[in-house]
Amino acid sequence: MTKQELVTKMQEAQAFVPGKKVRLHFGDEGAILLDGQASQVTEDADSPADTTLKVSWADWESMAAGQLDGMTAFMTGKLKVEGDMSNAMQLQGVLAKLR
Repeated sequence: MTKQELVTKMQEAQAFVPGKKVRLHFGDEGAILLDGQASQVTEDADSPADTTLKVSWADWESMAAGQLDGMTAFMTGKLKVEGDMSNAMQLQGVLAKLR
């Protein structure tokens, strides 16, 4: 799956945290913004976010497929969280919408 395909799939599934802005930063692959305030998912890497999750593209795909648990990724350093941790905890529900 490409990043653009992910954006489209997440938008269709309404995969964002209501009322919050969460950025998924994939390193060299860029970033997407889950904007729960505007109810949209974009490739906006520059807007302010309540929470930023940093994860490699490969690890994100494993998490989205259910092969890598988010907590395990966090505990092993594959997933880093900046900002409001409670938003990151709500992303389990977001990932469930992608399956």
